[in-house]
Amino acid sequence: MSNVRSMKRLNGIAKSAPSLYFARQDQDPLRTQSQIIARFCSQWTSRSPSLHLPRQKPRTIHRSATTRQLSSSSPSFRSIQHGGTAPTTLEAHNREVATIAARVRDFYDRKEKFRIAHGSTNSTRKNSKDPKKLVDTSRLNHVVEVDTVNKTALVEPNVPMDRLVEELLKYGLVPPVVMEFPGITVGGGYSGTSGESSSFKHGFFDRTLKSVEKVLANAEVVTLSENERADLFRGAAGAVGTMGVTTMVELQNLHTATKFVETTYHPVVSMQDAIEKLQDFTSRPDDYDYVDGIMFSLTSGAIVTGKMTDTSTSPIQRFSDAKDPWFYLHVQDKISRSSEPTSEAVPLPEYLFRYDRGGFWVGKGAFEYMKFPFNRTTRWFLDDFLHTRMLYNALHSSGRSEQMIVQDLALPYHTATEFVERMDRLTGIWPLWLCPLKQSTGKTMHPHFKADQPRPNDLLNIGLWGRSPPPQTSESFIKTNRAIEETLQELGGMKWLYAQTYFNETDFWKDFDQEWYNGLREKYHATTLPTVYEKVRVDVEAERKARESRSWTQRVREMWPFAGLYGLRQSIKSRDYMKAREATWKDWVPRE
Repeated sequence: MSNVRSMKRLNGIAKSAPSLYFARQDQDPLRTQSQIIARFCSQWTSRSPSLHLPRQKPRTIHRSATTRQLSSSSPSFRSIQHGGTAPTTLEAHNREVATIAARVRDFYDRKEKFRIAHGSTNSTRKNSKDPKKLVDTSRLNHVVEVDTVNKTALVEPNVPMDRLVEELLKYGLVPPVVMEFPGITVGGGYSGTSGESSSFKHGFFDRTLKSVEKVLANAEVVTLSENERADLFRGAAGAVGTMGVTTMVELQNLHTATKFVETTYHPVVSMQDAIEKLQDFTSRPDDYDYVDGIMFSLTSGAIVTGKMTDTSTSPIQRFSDAKDPWFYLHVQDKISRSSEPTSEAVPLPEYLFRYDRGGFWVGKGAFEYMKFPFNRTTRWFLDDFLHTRMLYNALHSSGRSEQMIVQDLALPYHTATEFVERMDRLTGIWPLWLCPLKQSTGKTMHPHFKADQPRPNDLLNIGLWGRSPPPQTSESFIKTNRAIEETLQELGGMKWLYAQTYFNETDFWKDFDQEWYNGLREKYHATTLPTVYEKVRVDVEAERKARESRSWTQRVREMWPFAGLYGLRQSIKSRDYMKAREATWKDWVPRE
């Protein structure tokens, strides 16, 4: 929709909402709903002038002919610049890595611990990094080379999923595992735990990598693969950056991109029904490319299957535009209309990022917190703020992450139903996401079956995301999280480590092989980096003292509605809404 048409609609709405600022038609038509809300927020959050949110020019992509590979043979590559003013060659990459290595060496020589600054995050852990103890890797944000013959790509760690998909689509390629949020980065996918609806076939994201370039904590720059430092190649996956600094990854087995994903919604009436369908569909990997599910309650849900295709007789459905439905609401509507499976043709990148708008369903909580109506019109009007990048910004800056349960929890199938029933009683959080996972082999920091458990091929990930149950106090929030962790361990499950961990250190290491982990850190000189437990734990006592020492202005800012408005203002300042506006993957299948 053009900005002029947007303003006509906004002026119509203004008649029923005179308390808000709305642009007149004789003003700059580029003042959109983002600017309106920014102006409203600025009136109370700052003495600085109100924010301007002009549209930016589309980024320029330059290409140069450079050949190099991280491992193996010598096909022709194309070097790609991603979002700058000059081509990024391998020489430029190497210069940046040398700068990072020098910074790492400085910490190593002083025997000081450091952390890695990426420039963005999709973690819900509180950010408390000391800027004096950071190694900045934010400039490593390019797709460097694509090999269309062997279907591999060299990618720097801070390339987000949406930009990676956009670049590879230019060559008719797509990664086998694409995380559902556009802002999740390649490096985060490797160093963290990242799985998607294709992970029942391919495993976690790191299993799609051929090799990794890493700066060890002693500043040595090394290559990791199945044939070279294989223990670190797999051991660093999921270790949240505690084994060194990832500076490049090589993706392999890139798939030929199709126009559509034939997406089918299979209604289910119980968790047992859902599990049976999941096990059936995942046992037929030739029939399906994607499998996940949504449970709306103990008695209603859907398993969603997808098959890549260039032709489809099903109606086309999209989820990226402000006027399109949120995916989970669309699924709920589909299963409410029919007890039989129904299919649609979803353009491939629209399927990959189908949960972006609304952040699965967590975005609904913003409406509830601010006491805004939650309907199609308000979702359209506030669409800029309801993509995951903006939601993460608001979540962190508002302090709401300390009241939101955002956990991914992997369990054996045979205990999943009991876990869901107990979470219903404990938290009352719905919907839940169901995602079958092909577990990693060998020792790992990913969720896995423990040594005393039978080892079937798959785990079931359950996404538990929502507001902590009342009372909304820090003590209650901690108690609820500890109850979740205790239930999870009792039922043989494990947490993904992107979120808060309230385990004490002894209980935390019950899930992992601490001797193996420490041995790997010793072998590769990583002891000057924080441990994985140090990175993911919540220091309850330190946070209690911090709460008690807050100034009165901090206390006011954390009150309703100021916390939400401050988070909204900070997310606007990030300008991350522009990334969704300028996304070119939406044009993979042009709208008619």
